[in-house]
Amino acid sequence: MGGAVSAGEDNDELIDNLKEAQYIRTELVEQAFRAIDRADYYLEEFKDNAYKDLAWKHGNIHLSAPCIYSEVMEALDLQPGLSFLNLGSGTGYLSSMVGLILGPFGVNHGVELHSDVIEYAKQKLDFFIKTSDSFDRFEFCEPSFVIGNCLEISPDCTQYDRVYCGAGVQKEHEDYMKNLLKVGGILVMPLEEKLTKITRTGPSAWETKKILAVSFAPLIQPNHADSGKSRLVHLPPVAVRSLQDLARIAIRGTIKKIIHQEAMSKGGNGLKNPPRFKRRRVRRRRMETIVFLDKEVFASRISSPSDDNNNNSEDIEEERPEEEETKPSELKPDPPVNFLREKVLSLPLPDPLKYYLLYYREK
Repeated sequence: MGGAVSAGEDNDELIDNLKEAQYIRTELVEQAFRAIDRADYYLEEFKDNAYKDLAWKHGNIHLSAPCIYSEVMEALDLQPGLSFLNLGSGTGYLSSMVGLILGPFGVNHGVELHSDVIEYAKQKLDFFIKTSDSFDRFEFCEPSFVIGNCLEISPDCTQYDRVYCGAGVQKEHEDYMKNLLKVGGILVMPLEEKLTKITRTGPSAWETKKILAVSFAPLIQPNHADSGKSRLVHLPPVAVRSLQDLARIAIRGTIKKIIHQEAMSKGGNGLKNPPRFKRRRVRRRRMETIVFLDKEVFASRISSPSDDNNNNSEDIEEERPEEEETKPSELKPDPPVNFLREKVLSLPLPDPLKYYLLYYREK
């Protein structure tokens, strides 16, 4: 079994390697990947493999390889306020990363076939909201998950700006998937063993781009053996935010601006990630074939003119500025301070209101 990039010691090093291999190419995608630790979506006994560029499957629970998710995130061209539909939403890892980019006024829906996986995804989402300091650095579009077969979505459902399907789409279902998109929208899905990006440029006009050669398990066909009738999947309605929610978003945004201004006046970096001082060795290598577990059997990058650089494998040691070359005990920075949380807890407000502003986190 092999991966497109070297394994990392932690989530940040995995992201460094994905950037080095040009799987992560934009700042928005990098920030989302760094904000959510991939290991948090693994069962405890399998976390040793979390930072390898491999897919993972246990029962119905499944995670694609990091290089696949990064290519998907880049291809979706996500922006704040868009609507997103994840077909085969699984653990919710991808949906949560997307939610960090969509912001509070986006729409983030997922359809998953297995009820146990939906329960797992909801547990992981709750854990992220309650425990992750990354949650406070973003305005989050919380995903909503519904159970059902994604080939049985109700025909009267709304169309979406962005759609991703995490299973192999048969050619006969291509038009069905396209019709889930708004004009101007982007669909990313495995089609005929290629990760494919389809942009809807008009009511009946499409642009198609092949991104990556892959092999996914195919979509599971609906089973009507019991009743002979289709079980339509009804997606959550697109609801208007309550006045209470809008007030919370506005207050948190105002506090963040104050923190940022205070940090800038002191020469700090506010809510941003602290600088990382880890010295490490980077292995630059190109893999033409990637072997995965179960749903993703293999993947090979489709060549383009920009891929001609760095063809030779080489080991290099990253150079760091001299001021960063400190004593071993100083190489690892102190844990980042959650300034937003500290500021909220210091406000002269009743405790229930403080916890409401912190999304009811435990103290």
